[in-house]
Amino acid sequence: MQTRRSLMRGASAVLGAALLPPSARGAESVALGTVGQGSAANWPTYIALSKKLFEAANLVPDIVYTPSNAALVQQVAAGSLDMALSSGLVDPLRAIDKGAPVAIVGLEMQSPPYALLAKPSIPNLAGLKGKIISLGGPKDITRIFVERMLTPNGVKPGEFDMVFAGATSARFSALQSGAVDAALLLPPFNFYAESAGFRTVGLTVDYAPDLPFSGSLVNRNWAAKNPAVLKKLMAIGETTVVWMVDAHNRDESVRIMVEAGKLKTEDVAKAYDFLLEHNFFENAGRVSRRKLGVLIAALRELGDIEGGTDIERFVLPGVTQLID
Repeated sequence: MQTRRSLMRGASAVLGAALLPPSARGAESVALGTVGQGSAANWPTYIALSKKLFEAANLVPDIVYTPSNAALVQQVAAGSLDMALSSGLVDPLRAIDKGAPVAIVGLEMQSPPYALLAKPSIPNLAGLKGKIISLGGPKDITRIFVERMLTPNGVKPGEFDMVFAGATSARFSALQSGAVDAALLLPPFNFYAESAGFRTVGLTVDYAPDLPFSGSLVNRNWAAKNPAVLKKLMAIGETTVVWMVDAHNRDESVRIMVEAGKLKTEDVAKAYDFLLEHNFFENAGRVSRRKLGVLIAALRELGDIEGGTDIERFVLPGVTQLID
């Protein structure tokens, strides 16, 4: 297994000139936000904190956990947060379309890792007709995912009821309490639900592999004033994911997530294997023009985006790495 010392050497190599020694000047504070706590989407952030990569970059992260992705994007747009990590991409695309000073700077998960968990009496996706499903919000990406999963299985929009909770942990609580019949959950909560007796009836990656899931976004005004800090943050993100997806670091990655999420080791280990098996993480932060274009087109079809659909409109020129 790679040691902490070797990780830090690797981080220094990636960060390069962006890292300044702590003695050079006082550490800079940066306001970061993400949704909920304990979700696998935040796994790289937990690793960066555990490995003190922010400290190595002479940064002091002030991390805020918001109850929903919409609230996260609102705080970035308002300037209350400098940068959002592991943000679902639908809300920032909508905000940018409406003129919010927000830009997508990196892709984190290139496909949706959600699982739809249901009560054990529900055998499959078709069995959700007439049932209550917990989703992120009425216009949340989770609604698009579930509709893509249910429609080909004979359950049309309007043939199931929805209740909304922004964070995976809240949706799991609703499922566990019996308030809903099914819930869309991120790892490791889906494995925690399985161990509690609930049934996995579908994976979003099987129905929406072309829709990118999450990324990092910044307040454009802050980014313009702090290019060096932004460069450090993006380098930290890339370094952390590269380290995490190295199978040699599996056990330590699992330990870090167990401590952060207060979850069972066996559930987190399953989540790690699941994420690597399906290659969910984009380990260089690059943004696929094709995948982002598919998501923008889907939102345009729903009437959620009214302006131009040029990819450059939604990213930060000179910072976001666009491919294909």
